[in-house]
Amino acid sequence: MNISINRRVYQSHPYHLVDPSPWPISTSFALLVVTIPAVMYMHGFQNGGQLLNLGIILLSTGICLWLRDIIVEGTYLGHHTEQVKKGLTIGFTLFIISELMAFFSVFWAYFHSSLSPTVEIGGSWPPLGLEILDPFAIPLLNTILLLSSGAFITYAHHAIIKGNRRSSILGLFLTLVFATIFTALQYYEYLEAGFTIADSVYGTVFFASTGLHGFHVIIGTLFIGVQFIRILNHHITTTHHIGLESSIAYWHFVDVVWLFLYAFVYLWSAPNL
Repeated sequence: MNISINRRVYQSHPYHLVDPSPWPISTSFALLVVTIPAVMYMHGFQNGGQLLNLGIILLSTGICLWLRDIIVEGTYLGHHTEQVKKGLTIGFTLFIISELMAFFSVFWAYFHSSLSPTVEIGGSWPPLGLEILDPFAIPLLNTILLLSSGAFITYAHHAIIKGNRRSSILGLFLTLVFATIFTALQYYEYLEAGFTIADSVYGTVFFASTGLHGFHVIIGTLFIGVQFIRILNHHITTTHHIGLESSIAYWHFVDVVWLFLYAFVYLWSAPNL
């Protein structure tokens, strides 16, 4: 602790030299423990599910402890100077770009099959024999929910900038409620779908694209949930809210991706449109 304080007092630059931390390597190891058992579980290997649960616990623990250290260094130790904030913003922007590339690959697979259907799937898109989901049922409701959540989190952002903490809390709370309902409806849609991920290329790209997006919605919900807890504990102020801004940028990214998913995977694939 004394070393960190002395560094802050005597350093002649606005950057923060991060102390050695065990969380990056432990989180990387936990990701490996998640990935291999996930493949084992999907292929029916014995004890694959138990190992997957262990990996998820290790990953969650590492992320929570790593996030705790970042909050401490930024909120309590004051290491997040304006220059550090710029670096964090650039880093998070590059992270979102990397996420965009992941969705780009999924859309590439979708358009590769939909624009030129092969004879193996009947020469039509969607493939013959599949009962496609109604885009004006749950998907439309989810679109309204997700766009509304984006509006509420933007409202929360403007409120905290103006110093209106109560309105910001309300905006974040409504965002979390709408995000949770979105995930629940998506889960219900999966249960009621008349096809699986193994049913033709359509089933594969449908569950791969919407599932990847659903995973990002869950991560974004947790991200916003952390900011909600922080604002309740007075960690976020009008001048110190880089974490909140990052969660908002992530959520808007999720919103935009969903609009493309709804337009192409749901609407464009509907046989009666």
